[in-house]
Amino acid sequence: MNSPVTPPFEVLYEKGPCICVQKRAGLLTQAPPGIDNLELQVREFCKQRDGKTGKIYLAIIHRLDRPVSGAIVFCRNVRAAQRLSAQFRERSVRKTYWAIVEGVVPEDSGAWTDHVRKIPDVAQGEVVAAGSDDARPAELSYEVLARTSTHSLLEIELGTGRYHQIRLQCASRQFPILGDSLYGAQQAFGPIVDDPRQQHIALHARRLQFRHPMVEEQVDVVAPLSSAWLENVAWQELARQSSREIQP
Repeated sequence: MNSPVTPPFEVLYEKGPCICVQKRAGLLTQAPPGIDNLELQVREFCKQRDGKTGKIYLAIIHRLDRPVSGAIVFCRNVRAAQRLSAQFRERSVRKTYWAIVEGVVPEDSGAWTDHVRKIPDVAQGEVVAAGSDDARPAELSYEVLARTSTHSLLEIELGTGRYHQIRLQCASRQFPILGDSLYGAQQAFGPIVDDPRQQHIALHARRLQFRHPMVEEQVDVVAPLSSAWLENVAWQELARQSSREIQP
């Protein structure tokens, strides 16, 4: 009898060809051979657990930036991948993020619309005028869950999925995400790391809601907060100040 296989990640949901897992901050979603990444970890876990040999099919439906944690879904057959990818294209998938930002966001809720683009040959994006080359519309809505004199906790729903979108839209309004030095944050977040590419930021894919691509079932996945969040002083103060109970 084979021993149970323990994955290096938390499985949040699995049914049929769909598997949702918790991505840890600092880990790439996908990478070239020889570099650790979540796709490789999920593939190896499924292969060992199911006793498979050779290659297995695993489709990446969406991605999370390297410094971001939270819920992400993969599909294990072509039909499921095609159907779920269509839901993402049609924007029927609901993606909710939590973010701690530097500064005090004044409005309790709102919507932000910008045009953004990736800077060529640089792992960074920028907000640009609507008519600029390669400009793409970026839309999100937000609610302020808590404030202190120095930070705000935002619950964000994405209307579009652009490169570094949340990070760009927050930073362009002088509310950089805590730990995101690439976009102007002044304070660190998470554990001290030797490789700056493995640094965490306070952006977490909290909730993922979609229709199961193979059965008539709504999937609602909530990703718990990591120790980097729970041990952070800004988070602890925000949780105390929140007008509603926040479950980690």
